[in-house]
Amino acid sequence: MTAPEDATVRNDADRNTADGRAIDGTPAADHRSIQRFGSGGRWEGVYGYSRVVRAGDLLITAGCTATVDGEVAGVGNAHSQTLTAFGIALDALAAAGATRDDVIRTRMYLTDAAHADAAGRAHAELFGSVRPAATLVVVARLLHPDHLVEVEVEAYVGGQSRTILI
Repeated sequence: MTAPEDATVRNDADRNTADGRAIDGTPAADHRSIQRFGSGGRWEGVYGYSRVVRAGDLLITAGCTATVDGEVAGVGNAHSQTLTAFGIALDALAAAGATRDDVIRTRMYLTDAAHADAAGRAHAELFGSVRPAATLVVVARLLHPDHLVEVEVEAYVGGQSRTILI
């Protein structure tokens, strides 16, 4: 997936002064390898966040839900919402240079412990061969009342990707 036309990519190297120091006075090397990727989503500008931040070889997504074109997909279906939310996260990572095989950590936030099996099965469908570190947390609620699941994903693109099952 490529970033939408209204998506933003900001490389913090652009914040350097002529003498090679960052605008805040720290050495430029402290900023040059951070990139922020926007998806053009409504809330990114309003709440001031990026869909993906890449710091060197590490890529981290913001929380992703099953909101597609402003509507919650898979209402009442935690399995479907988990697949959709992870799909959004993986598309965003792909636009920033990472693949599913690069994923090293996932987090799933559920509104009800009863959704754990459905979310876990969806996670296994997507990441069973990758086997990232994973966290599953039950929360009181998410922003939209129809959201059952929110996910975050981290990827590492340095070196060679490999999976060792123990």
